[in-house]
Amino acid sequence: MMAAFPSVSGSLTASGLMISGRKTEEIADLIDLFSKTQYRAKEVTPRVETIEKRCLELFGRDYKYSVIHNANGEVCGHYPRQMVFLEYECAELRKDGFESTVQITKLQDLVNRSKMARCRGRFVCPVILYNGKHICRSSTLAGWGELYGRTGYNYIFSGGIDDTWGAESEPEVPEDDSASNGDSQLFDKVRGLDIKLLRYLSVRYICDLMVENKKVKFGLNVTSSEKVDKAQRYADFTLLSVPYPGCEFFKDYKDRDYTAEGLVFNWNQDFVDAPLTIPVCFTKNLNIDWSRYQSWDLVQQTQNYLKLLLHIINSDDESGLLVHCISGWDRTPLFVSLLRLSLWADGAVHASLEPAEILYLTIAYDWFLFGHMLPDRLSKGEEIFFFCFNFLKHIVSEKFSAMKKPSFHRRKNSHFKDTDFTVDDLCQLKSRDRGSVTSLSSDFSLITEDVGGATYLTNDAVDLFSGQPLAASSWRKGQNSSPQTVLWNRPNPLQERLAHPLSQEAKSSSSSSSNQSEPGFTRAGSSPMSVPGRSCPSPSERQARLETVREVFLAAYSSTVGLKSSVPSPSGAISGLLEQFARGVGLRGTNSIV
Repeated sequence: MMAAFPSVSGSLTASGLMISGRKTEEIADLIDLFSKTQYRAKEVTPRVETIEKRCLELFGRDYKYSVIHNANGEVCGHYPRQMVFLEYECAELRKDGFESTVQITKLQDLVNRSKMARCRGRFVCPVILYNGKHICRSSTLAGWGELYGRTGYNYIFSGGIDDTWGAESEPEVPEDDSASNGDSQLFDKVRGLDIKLLRYLSVRYICDLMVENKKVKFGLNVTSSEKVDKAQRYADFTLLSVPYPGCEFFKDYKDRDYTAEGLVFNWNQDFVDAPLTIPVCFTKNLNIDWSRYQSWDLVQQTQNYLKLLLHIINSDDESGLLVHCISGWDRTPLFVSLLRLSLWADGAVHASLEPAEILYLTIAYDWFLFGHMLPDRLSKGEEIFFFCFNFLKHIVSEKFSAMKKPSFHRRKNSHFKDTDFTVDDLCQLKSRDRGSVTSLSSDFSLITEDVGGATYLTNDAVDLFSGQPLAASSWRKGQNSSPQTVLWNRPNPLQERLAHPLSQEAKSSSSSSSNQSEPGFTRAGSSPMSVPGRSCPSPSERQARLETVREVFLAAYSSTVGLKSSVPSPSGAISGLLEQFARGVGLRGTNSIV
């Protein structure tokens, strides 16, 4: 039975922003439905229709948009029935800004024809418009097993005619994919359409969050990825392999009493074979020692990957970004949601939305309507959804801001750079004991190789270990050139990581690197609910906005789902703090935290 949410005229959050009772109730109602129901485009209830309409209304506040139609899930069963294609911002101050050159009818056709290329039909879909550039999401590339299965299914159930290829004839399925060129021809067609869609959306950068090169089940490759495409069809794109733990890892987060500090992924598992691969042009300004990525805890890893994504979208005035994992419904919405909220906190996107409104939009659209299976994840204790919004406390610093200039207009070569300490940083300085139990071997080998692509470097390359800078003009665009790429290999597999005892939950991992998270950036205290920098007398606008979003989320989550600690918190710390958040924004639910 659904919890009853009281009617409240309005409440003042701890960060000092007023939130109306109706809007907090709206979010609580959304999370309550989300926790019990997985969205399916062909099974829409009146409550889901209300959510869909609300999302369109919120998008329409700041953007002129068109709709990619997916009635009854005909294109993808777990994508929104009405996918929003943001064309341009409609605010008065930005009417002279960017307008889309994309024709929605052509986009719809490309979507319909390219859906087969990606796992579960989760095609490349634009979801955020930032300075005229599209940030997109999808699943990874489909493997031959899924591809042949889908083509056969479509052929049978369309009366012997499959219009996926337009006017082209039906591809033949070879008896032996390794012995026939029919396999290559089919992949050429399907992935060729996927590439057409990417180019039509002006996407140039592809960020792959998979820890595998290919997903393997029962000894079979069930998915692939751009980085291991044998024919190098994606060579004209800039590919980044940034392995990030899957949703199963967030069971460990929940079992450690929702404490991400000190929680380090075990990179020595057999299925983990994707190295961190980032073009040097994206590493030179971030002041991050990427060679130590396997020693980062979950907080540091998420912070540094978010910094990287923000840097990418600020490094090119013309090109967009695609973010994907395997299915595109766990890790992908985590980073899409963090990007949307971080850019919103800077005033760069959804400028007219209030904290409760942007929270509603990202939960409803980025998570619910794009098919995140929250009921299943909650039943398994894989609380990646909760982690996303509780993590906002770790990105309140201006160092995560994409807006480094007073003007909203972009300039050429506006690279995202770390700056010196701000007043906020000094307020957040806090001495912590970072024990060494989570440090991993840092014996990485550095390899430089050429990979076909559209971005290439000059002969002056950065040395990440010596800190020598690149030349002033270190990279440019070219159609048939290769980016110089730095890969960090896995350490010796015999060097196994020690398990982290639960008694260590209040400690953070030690860092000998100068960049682990950031020097002087406050990490959360012993309680996973604590907020860095809360003692600062004058928080920045960014900090206040993100903390308000987090507070409203925690209150709504407390009143509906609640947290279930595997080990009781000292003096009921988690329960007490969430209760404070619930009271602060006017929500008291029946679901206590146990």
